[in-house]
Amino acid sequence: MIEMNYPVFGECQCGKIKFSLKAAPKMVIACHCKECQKLSTSAFSITAIVQQDDIDIEGELHETSRIADSGNTNIGKFCSGCGNRIYQLNPAEPTVIKFKAISSLSDTKMVVPTTHVWTSEKQSWVTIPEGVQQFEKQR
Repeated sequence: MIEMNYPVFGECQCGKIKFSLKAAPKMVIACHCKECQKLSTSAFSITAIVQQDDIDIEGELHETSRIADSGNTNIGKFCSGCGNRIYQLNPAEPTVIKFKAISSLSDTKMVVPTTHVWTSEKQSWVTIPEGVQQFEKQR
């Protein structure tokens, strides 16, 4: 377990959106699906699963929506200034926040993926550390 002092503060790239994480994430996931590769403009995206009560977000967020392969609705909240994705949620589970801006916090020691999903779509050069849980698709 990583020792952290909460809350931890952060902001989007342009500073219009500010956030504080008040407790440790329930889980940190690296997603290798093609949608997350587009979203992150990288090989994968990092998501921290947090409870709604464990995060405070200030600033005006804009919203996108799409239907995931699972059939669930995925709402994305982002900054209108810089476009940084701040979080996502499934309206059927509004208390579970998929915090995308985890790497923008002032202290990122907790940003260590414990699970990798959609490894069936990962870039061939990405090596997942031994012993880390992984799934070929979303579980």
